[in-house]
Amino acid sequence: MGQSGRSKLLPVIQVASGNFLEMYDFMVFGYYASAIARTFFPAQNEFASLMLSLTTFGAGFLMRPLGAIFLGAYIDHKGRRAGLLVTLGLMSVGTLSIACVPGYESIGLFAPVLVVIGRLLQGFSAGVELGGVSVYLSEIATPGHKGFYVSWQSASQQLAVVFTASLGVLLSTWLPPEQMTGWGWRIPLLVGCMIIPLIFLLRRSLQETEDFKSRPHHPGPSEIMRSVAANWRIVLTGVLMVTMTTVSFYMITAYTPTFGSAALHLAPIDNLTVTFFVGLSNFCLLPVMGALSDRVGRRPLLICFTVLALITAFPAMSWLASAPSFTRLLTVELWLSFLYASYNGAMVVFLTEIMPSEVRTSGFSLAYSLATAIFGGFTPAICTYLIHAFDSKAMPGVWLSFAALCGLSAALITRGHGQGRGPR
Repeated sequence: MGQSGRSKLLPVIQVASGNFLEMYDFMVFGYYASAIARTFFPAQNEFASLMLSLTTFGAGFLMRPLGAIFLGAYIDHKGRRAGLLVTLGLMSVGTLSIACVPGYESIGLFAPVLVVIGRLLQGFSAGVELGGVSVYLSEIATPGHKGFYVSWQSASQQLAVVFTASLGVLLSTWLPPEQMTGWGWRIPLLVGCMIIPLIFLLRRSLQETEDFKSRPHHPGPSEIMRSVAANWRIVLTGVLMVTMTTVSFYMITAYTPTFGSAALHLAPIDNLTVTFFVGLSNFCLLPVMGALSDRVGRRPLLICFTVLALITAFPAMSWLASAPSFTRLLTVELWLSFLYASYNGAMVVFLTEIMPSEVRTSGFSLAYSLATAIFGGFTPAICTYLIHAFDSKAMPGVWLSFAALCGLSAALITRGHGQGRGPR
């Protein structure tokens, strides 16, 4: 890394740290969905209880479009730094509320209501966190390396996956299952609360990007919203593009522990170990594929890996379902990790490039949050329902194939849009 690259290292860490916390909170909820279901959503039918918990997980994503619109307009008007501090504050309140709410047996209906409110608040802040981070990284990137820089937005999320899975493995080793179900699942959330002050310290000294400061005009919120509406075709294309990323990501991370336990009947420690390796694989591959997109262009990677997903997703899941084992689960998940990271390494930076600069954060965040709200966030619930409805453990492969088709369609219709590779 050259002198200029080294000077960017601290800002990358500062801006990606909040992204780590946002994903950490979501992963904890996904990993311990079964325990959370028993604590806050007791029901006579175990399937109904789990579905309530997974639906609450997905409900947080419904707030993302609102966060994208309102907080995105705030960031495009006030600046990247100010907006990233606001999103971190809102995220922290949501995390604290879920970590500290007593169970249903203690406070009755107030328990699930407060958990849902906490998830909605997390979702509202997350609606623009990812977009704000991606845009910030794209605007501080050195010439010709924008794909590499922006890839660290997703890479920081993978550190959260690895960290959460590692903590889960340790807790599963130290605590018996009944204690993990009763109160042990709260420990990761409390750890997240302890991380919050450190991330605030890191982000407080974050500098505004030169790209934003150099603009002669910063449009107001109403002007930004009109511009986003005028560019609805680009936003809709972005939604299709992000669908592949968000479905595949939540399938191989947040859903894996639940899928492994509820559908495949594998040991919790095996499922968390697989998730650990998936996060590690994603972390290693994302910067590599982001850098590759700087050299060969974005669209070739987008097309190649959506086609591979279409061809292999269902056969891979069928092979796993035919004889579930730790080895097969690890093999399939690492293959899907390769598809996800290779696609996403090019997709995220491409999405920053096709959005008009004056609404870059708002447009990016709205496209990303709509895809996550409609498709990705409900992936655990949808996969659970499909398995139950069709009595087939391979059905998540069908859902991923649908997402790949969306991504391929977007890649094909964006010909002539965006830069396609590093700055010209």
